[in-house]
Amino acid sequence: MQQRAKDTRLSVIEGAARVFAEVGYGNASLTDITKRAGVTKGALYFHFTSKRELALAVIEEQHAIVLAAGADIASSDAPALERLIELCRMFGQQLLDEPVVQAGIRLTFEASAFDADVSGPYLDWINTAEELLRQAAADGTVRANLDAAAFARYLVASFTGVQMVSDVLASREDVLLRIEQMWEFMLPALCPTSTS
Repeated sequence: MQQRAKDTRLSVIEGAARVFAEVGYGNASLTDITKRAGVTKGALYFHFTSKRELALAVIEEQHAIVLAAGADIASSDAPALERLIELCRMFGQQLLDEPVVQAGIRLTFEASAFDADVSGPYLDWINTAEELLRQAAADGTVRANLDAAAFARYLVASFTGVQMVSDVLASREDVLLRIEQMWEFMLPALCPTSTS
């Protein structure tokens, strides 16, 4: 794909993301998306055959943005548990700053409206958390008998709920605080020795 076509495709995705983030999948129109993206309907249809295909592209782009932003954290020399906490903070910040991330998350929650399997990003996030928790158990920063797979699934479910409730109650203005509070509750469950 030539650079101009790539740029147009990205403009369409970013325009669609802003519309989806604001009004959701059901209320988004292709006319609004073309206006927001600054492209013609012909340009939109050159890249995407339907609103559904466009929604899936926004989710895919959202996942790519999160993976790219998290790559340096995940591969750093910091202790594994610190990396996991920092990944949550980074994702929380992206929920505040990145329209494509905001839209991708909203679309994930609305996926039944366009009959899409959106499990891939969640499974990636669970697998990353599980691997980091296994590393943390090996280096002694979390208890050795931790069921890393179960806790990783619980962590992702908790994070998802925390950011969703923050969105509903405070338009995500308090999402970083709520993520820190989530960890305050979770860390004692991970500690090799419990203190009360």
